Amino acid sequence: LLCPCLIYGAYIFLPFDAPLLPTVSARLVYTLRCAAFATFPILLGMIVSGISRLCSSALEPFGELHHEVEIHRTYVSQSIHLFILYFFNMAVLATYLPQELLKLIPLLTGLFAISRLIFWMSYAIGRSFRAFGFSMTFLPLLAMLLWNLYGMFVLEPESLLS
Repeated sequence: LLCPCLIYGAYIFLPFDAPLLPTVSARLVYTLRCAAFATFPILLGMIVSGISRLCSSALEPFGELHHEVEIHRTYVSQSIHLFILYFFNMAVLATYLPQELLKLIPLLTGLFAISRLIFWMSYAIGRSFRAFGFSMTFLPLLAMLLWNLYGMFVLEPESLLS
């Protein structure tokens, strides 16, 4: 329930609009530029993972990892997988959205970045707390996937393969 409320509130109250994007290629470039900001939590996780690996007291670099190092490594791995799914769904979504709704692309990107950071912090606290951050990432991804499937098979089935 929190994700739709956050997206709706940001859509209504944040004072910016998407630029005029008449072509599909311009929309995809806009999505690509927005998605670059979603890589910030992943890059931060890679840096912290590298630093924690360097600072760990393990004598064997390829041996068993400490819990702190394992947390960061798992976060980076899961974030990369979710980012790939998120980016492809946003790219398809950008092709179906009308011009007045293209403001959702940067808002969904910001939600992804914030939710991954929340997941990382809650995962470091304990495994039982990570469901909130994961659901803030996964449920918008699922909603985008369902909307994309609806758009492909119901709204525009004649242009599915073209």
